[in-house]
This record gives sequence, C-alpha cells and structure tokens, in this order.
Amino acid sequence: MTHPLFQGVTPPLAALGVIRAEGPDAAAFLHGQLTQDFLLLKDDAARLAALCSPKGRMLASFVAWRQAPEQFLLVCSRDLLAATLKRLSMFVLRAKVKLSDATADFDVRGLAGAGIAAAGADPGAAPGQRHAVAEDVSVVALHACEGVPRALWLAPAGTAAPAGTELGAETWAWSEVMSGVVSIGAPVADAFVPQMLNYESVGGVNFKKGCYPGQEVVARSQFRGTLKRRGYVVSADGPLAAGAEVFGADPEQPVGTMAAAAPAPGGGWAGFVSMQVSALEAGGLRAGHAALTVQPLPYPLLEDI
Repeated sequence: MTHPLFQGVTPPLAALGVIRAEGPDAAAFLHGQLTQDFLLLKDDAARLAALCSPKGRMLASFVAWRQAPEQFLLVCSRDLLAATLKRLSMFVLRAKVKLSDATADFDVRGLAGAGIAAAGADPGAAPGQRHAVAEDVSVVALHACEGVPRALWLAPAGTAAPAGTELGAETWAWSEVMSGVVSIGAPVADAFVPQMLNYESVGGVNFKKGCYPGQEVVARSQFRGTLKRRGYVVSADGPLAAGAEVFGADPEQPVGTMAAAAPAPGGGWAGFVSMQVSALEAGGLRAGHAALTVQPLPYPLLEDI
C-alpha cells in the first residue's frame, strides 16, 4: 500500500539543475571524468555518478543518462552546477564535446507511488532504469522511500505535468534523505569519498572502468580493508542541517558530518550522516542540540566488489 503522505507529482524542483554534454566524444569524455561507465550506457538506463577531486572527494553527484545518441543529460544540485560546469570544461581540451547549463530548457519533477504510473512509466522498475515515455520526456527510476517507488521526470520546460496528487518539494527532499541515496550539495562539496555515502553500494561507482580524477584514492578506499566511515539514515526531533558536525560520546570530537537533512511530513527531521562506524556502536549521537536515532538502511552495504 502506498504511504498516504507520499505519492503524486512535485512541482518543478528548483533545487536541481541540468548539465548537457553533447558531441561525438561526449560518452568518452564523461567516462574519463566521472565514477561511472558511460561508454557502455544503454538508452534504457541511467547512472548515479560522482565528480571527484584528485584526492577522491566528491565535488558533485549526478543522475545521468543518454538522451540522444551523442547527448547526455546530468541532473545535479543547482547550487553546484556553475562550479561543476566550470571544472568539467577545464578538461575538454580537444575532445569533441560541448558542455552547457540546460536547466532552463527542462522541467525536472519528482514522482512517487501512483505518480509514476500516471506518467506512463512502470512503478516496479529497478533503480537506474530509464523510460522514454514521450519524445524528450524521460522517467528515471530511483531508490524507494519506505517501500514507495520514486522516479525523476524530465521534460522540455512548460510540458504539462503528469496527472496526480501534488507532492510538495519539502516532502520530496525528505524522501531523498530516507532513500539513503543523497546528492552532493554546496554545504558538503569536497567532504566525502564516495564510499562514505555508500555510493559503491547503490550503483554510484564502477570499479572495472578506467581512470578518472581521484580513481586511485576511491579504489584504495575500497580494497585496502574495512571502510571506517559509512552513511546512515537518522531521525531527530529537532532541526538538522547539511554540513553540521555530528558528535558521539565525546562532545569535543566530531565523529561525522550531516550530508543531507529535511523535515519529515509527520513531524521531526530526517538526516543522512556520514560517520565513523565505531561511533554507531558507541551511540549517544547528536547534531547541535538534536539527539539522533539511527534508522535501518533501506539497502544492504556491499562488503566487497
């Protein structure tokens, strides 16, 4: 049964922007810059991917797919779009690829529960499946929230929205946190290696592809032994904010960082924390004045690749 507070279609999501990469070398260029394989990306698939610094820290994250044979669209946090576009453009050199801010060309909405079927897509699609429901209209399946299927809907700006209950942008933000798959925003840019946000467990890193900036650090983090920091869904009665430090038993020594946070529809707050595994075992977690309760992750963590 669909969660009564969580189904329908959001307004265009102002927090998201769109980067367009087009040209004969678009796939090869993205393949060489991001954590995912874009050379083998099929038309009916999308990828969670990250742009990393040479130190392996995530500068931005994307849901990306092939919109046309030589065109890719990358949906990312709008507050990082300009800086991300500038950084990627530095590496174009002689590659036959054009990068541009395409945010104004598209409406990006969130779909949940019955809203997915209303858009003409399959609510049972696995995360990462892309359905072109009409010309230039894509529905990309995301990870669920509390068992409710979710998807991104992208269409040319001004396209009529799918029919359905209006889903508030704030509730959508909560669903992003609760899904356990969070995107990088400005408060936490350059803060995490992908595994600190469980990206290797939710399809955000391909360990079989070739080099990209930060690849050696990301690979070493995976294969040198037990990862010491992981991402966890938490709840709290008081307000939470992305970028806030998280403390455990020692109030002077932070054990983690809040990667994303949003108010919950029924009251209280939800957050996604990247923190030391040992801190989870010790308990007594707080962010500011808010006590944190760790919730079960909605997916299994991969022990190895």
